[in-house]
Amino acid sequence: MNLYEFSQRALMTAMLVYSASFFIYMIALGGKKWSSRKSPERTQKWGWYGFAAAAVGLAAHVTFFVTRWMAAGHIPTSNMYEFMTMLAMAIMMAFIVIYLIYRNVLLGAFTLPLAVIIIAYASVFPSEIQPLIPSLNSNWLRLHVTTAALGEAFFAVGFTAALVQLLRVVDFTRTDKAGMRARRWVESFLLVILIVVGFLISVFSFRIAGYEVEYRQVKVSVDQFGQQTTTERLVTYNLPPIVKPHGGEIMAADTFLGTTDSLFEAPSWLKGVNADRKLNTILWSIISGLILYGLLRLIARKQLGAVIHPRLSDINPDDLDEISYRSIAIGYPLFTLGGLIFAMIWAQVAWSRFWGWDPKEVWALITWLFYTAYLHLRLSRGWIGAKSAWLAVVGFLVVLFTLIGVNLVIAGLHSYAGVS
Repeated sequence: MNLYEFSQRALMTAMLVYSASFFIYMIALGGKKWSSRKSPERTQKWGWYGFAAAAVGLAAHVTFFVTRWMAAGHIPTSNMYEFMTMLAMAIMMAFIVIYLIYRNVLLGAFTLPLAVIIIAYASVFPSEIQPLIPSLNSNWLRLHVTTAALGEAFFAVGFTAALVQLLRVVDFTRTDKAGMRARRWVESFLLVILIVVGFLISVFSFRIAGYEVEYRQVKVSVDQFGQQTTTERLVTYNLPPIVKPHGGEIMAADTFLGTTDSLFEAPSWLKGVNADRKLNTILWSIISGLILYGLLRLIARKQLGAVIHPRLSDINPDDLDEISYRSIAIGYPLFTLGGLIFAMIWAQVAWSRFWGWDPKEVWALITWLFYTAYLHLRLSRGWIGAKSAWLAVVGFLVVLFTLIGVNLVIAGLHSYAGVS
């Protein structure tokens, strides 16, 4: 077995152990309902079991990271697969730190699924080791990526605590305008999570089925001197084409529901790498997520937030508020270093300018400004409790768009990170 195969098995082990840790944390929480003793000691004991499993999973994850580094000969952060697996590892590191401080069992029950989902998302992208682009061969890049990922990881832990806090404090029995608005927003956040789950279900289902569609795409571009250039490439879809590539002609396809035709063509203004295919994936994710949400609503016969809310009645929302704030407070200086300062130094070394209004740079700045506003409003304006939680949840959605969404619609120097 070579190092690459060993690293892949280590990652799979980490994912399985993280899943086991999640179920242990659920047992710890359920023990309050199921156990006749209903003692805090029992909950804490199972919480430590879950923590031990999470630590073992993190050890396997670090093993994956180190062995892949050894196999590649460079730090594994050069594509989307490597960065997302590293982000999941950073989230688990952040979780370990925060859990040791606060020892809140609920945090494990919500953070572990996030790590598993991110690893599953990374698995959608090609896992083969790729040659390092010359501009990526820099120590400043290593500092930039690792510290930015750690900062985003603490933002993720803050997000999970804030989301649980909102599920705890929002009153799902209120019928006034403000109450209904709060319920709709919480339900929308849960729907976003289910859309991500739907994305994973769609991709892995059709991947297992071996579905494939191939298009020949012809693009005509005009340079600044008015000269036309025609390029041709093959685009392979692994999901049935709701939207086909702009200017694409189908070459070979499996049938889905008796047809291989797409519903419409991708717009020409999508400029990201493989944007046509990614738009098709997003549409499938939304459809799958809505179907999953509809099935759960049909089973529960009420809003999902209203199902979760009563099960959090014995949780102190002030503790969750403190965990969310402290996580973001730790992540903010790390992201400032990695996402801005080290990134600017690397840009100066790689491209001879510290700032170039690249889309990823702009959205990294927007992320930093958002969390700056979060800390200002909390510390100077007294925005605590639900107000702070809303900001923490929205802030992490901004992080996700910076990591994933920018590569879909905008071409830039960071587009290599989105190749799938």
